[in-house]
Amino acid sequence: MDGFLIIFWYGILHAFGPDHLTAIADFSIGKEKKKTILITVMFADGHGISLFVFAKLIEIFDIQDELLGYGDMISSTVILGMAIYLLYMVFTDKIHLKKHYHKDKEHIHIYFGNEHNHNHHNYNSTDTTSAFTIGALMGIGGVRGMLITLGAIQGQNVDFTLVLAFTSGVMLVFIVFGAIILYINQNFLNDKQNIRRIFATTGVISVLVGTNMLLG
Repeated sequence: MDGFLIIFWYGILHAFGPDHLTAIADFSIGKEKKKTILITVMFADGHGISLFVFAKLIEIFDIQDELLGYGDMISSTVILGMAIYLLYMVFTDKIHLKKHYHKDKEHIHIYFGNEHNHNHHNYNSTDTTSAFTIGALMGIGGVRGMLITLGAIQGQNVDFTLVLAFTSGVMLVFIVFGAIILYINQNFLNDKQNIRRIFATTGVISVLVGTNMLLG
């Protein structure tokens, strides 16, 4: 039980990493409530499963510590890729919004692409699939820290229970952060100028975080 709590706490601390929060923001900005929740849950699931798989591979094949450093490179590349995409969409004026009323309540839909070609790109299943995939890729960068933490609790092997504890800790933080993003979506993304500013700010922060990880 002590090991479970330690890994759960490690998951919470791990989730506060700027790269993870940046990734969640990149995916969740401009999404509706259900989509934001699904993205945060899928990102956390992908992250936990990836850590479990790679930790097992390290146990079996005794992978050298130098190779684990490439995990951070993958995470930083993912962040930079999303940042470049967001900034490209901002500066090419490919982020749009459409307002409509349903049951006397205003709904705002944000979509990428040509203004007169609204195909609901941001609201299909590819978002959650991509969030799971990105979470899995970024999980590679957290393997080393997880193994160090496991070594601190009497050298326990990586099993599914500990991964569940880690994922639960990560998911707790991501859901809370997702709620903050949802608040921004519902209260600030109400006109095109605000949308451009917030997406541009998210993109710039992502560039700074990714570059710092890559150079660090």
